[in-house]
Amino acid sequence: MRVPNSVVLPVGTHVDCCQEEEVEKRRHDIMAKIAAMLAERKSNLAHFINNLEGSEEPECYVDQWERLKEMESCTLTILNLVAVNCTDHRDFKKLEATILEHVKNEELFPEVIRVLPPIYRQVEAAIIDIAQSEEMADHGMMDLQYLLSKLSQWEHLANLGRELLQDILRYLHRIGLVVWYEEIKHLESTVFLQPTFLITMFKFLVRYRLVQQLESIS
Repeated sequence: MRVPNSVVLPVGTHVDCCQEEEVEKRRHDIMAKIAAMLAERKSNLAHFINNLEGSEEPECYVDQWERLKEMESCTLTILNLVAVNCTDHRDFKKLEATILEHVKNEELFPEVIRVLPPIYRQVEAAIIDIAQSEEMADHGMMDLQYLLSKLSQWEHLANLGRELLQDILRYLHRIGLVVWYEEIKHLESTVFLQPTFLITMFKFLVRYRLVQQLESIS
């Protein structure tokens, strides 16, 4: 919900544990909950923005107001939920076909027709090799300048400059291969070559009913 122009494909699993009519009922319930969640988010953002604009010193909250307005402008497209039976290989093929069908939709992904220079693919392949190498730490974090020096060791990437690398990283960040928070001052020089590490870390830090769990500890 914080990424501009996001497209989300909900996937429901454990179809094998449900009756056929129950699958459709659960599909409808999930889509309804998603719609309600988005409506609540929109209402909350509008409420926060109004509070800042109505404060006694709104000029003190310009940064917060701009961030909220930016979040408010983020569009989010929710596609129809795909229900799969994880014990049936045919359902995986069905899911794969559905994803490819959506990805090729130029209305959903205007950049699908963009032709990338060969060096984009070369850098992508090199970064995958680095991320999978034995010397790479599990957390997959790497300094931007160090990454540039590692890539420059490839003969065909010897002339790779920092600006071009940053353009390529923006593309790789958009497709989810790496994570690079260039807009955050303390993280702009760090590239996460293993995005799944961040997911694992957040699972430990951000938990459902965390406050209640902490309060229950004497």
